[in-house]
Amino acid sequence: MRELPVLLLLIAVTAGPATAAESLLVENAYKNISLSGYTRSIIHQTISSEVSGKVLQVNYDIGQVIGEKPIIQIDPTFVTFEIETTRHAIRRLNIALKKSASREDFLKKEFDRFDALYKGKSTAQSRRDAALEEYSQATLESETISVEKSAQETRLMELMERKRRHTISAPNGWIVTGKHVEVGEIIAPDTPLAVVGDYRQLVVPLSVSANELIALQQLPEEFTATLDKEPVRAAINWINPEFDEQTRKLAIEVIIRNFHGEGRGGRFFSLALQVLTEGLRIPKTAVINRYDNPRVRIKATDEEISVLVLGESNDHVIVADSPRLKPGLELAGRP
Repeated sequence: MRELPVLLLLIAVTAGPATAAESLLVENAYKNISLSGYTRSIIHQTISSEVSGKVLQVNYDIGQVIGEKPIIQIDPTFVTFEIETTRHAIRRLNIALKKSASREDFLKKEFDRFDALYKGKSTAQSRRDAALEEYSQATLESETISVEKSAQETRLMELMERKRRHTISAPNGWIVTGKHVEVGEIIAPDTPLAVVGDYRQLVVPLSVSANELIALQQLPEEFTATLDKEPVRAAINWINPEFDEQTRKLAIEVIIRNFHGEGRGGRFFSLALQVLTEGLRIPKTAVINRYDNPRVRIKATDEEISVLVLGESNDHVIVADSPRLKPGLELAGRP
């Protein structure tokens, strides 16, 4: 029974010097905050028409996911008529080109025959020159038809592209969030028809102070936050360097890397941060508080400095900034 007090005495002697050896340092003050915001789609677009016409089909309603079908179909009747007319014109030019080529071959043979007779002094030069002129005119006519055919083919491509734009599509997997037109309406170019967004990835716009941004940038590239109180992985998507002089904050966007549940706007995002704040953090054991006059003593010089206590947390107090107190300065304990 006499061994127990000896054991307790050994423990007390061992623990004492370790506590005394702890340094009492001035530190920067931090506060715990929570950055919060609400989700939205990573991208959204307003769908507009480049052509005029009557709306034949609206294949999706608000909230529906876009699949293979186009979102809106505009009546292409008149441009289809123009396409058929142009194709007929090209066919006529092909026929004319064949006729011109046949005539050109015939006149070339005629010219060669008269040229041989002229060289044999069996015909007059005027007859040879007339054959040459007819052949030259036939060649020019073939070239004219070829140019006209090329122009009609270019017009056909233009009309085909115009017809393609009567079918208005949006990316697969996006969701319709706004619909501004119904079947049967006549629309003009640049008319907004619908709004779509990609909710497969969610982002959260935030407005942060300079200290909050510094704390964010000190986090890993991917950090843990909460979405509707469930843990998620997130990262900074972009930082807008433009400073808002009214709020004195910067706009940033956080992208959520993985999430469970609905892909939609309005889900609550929260991120806990420790942010540098005004004042200094000092251990309570370094504060001499006699007669309501709190002071600290610098260990190296034994000089006492008055401090203004702003608050406290656990075993530390927060004091106002002082030019004589710097982070890292070692203080003496209370006598």
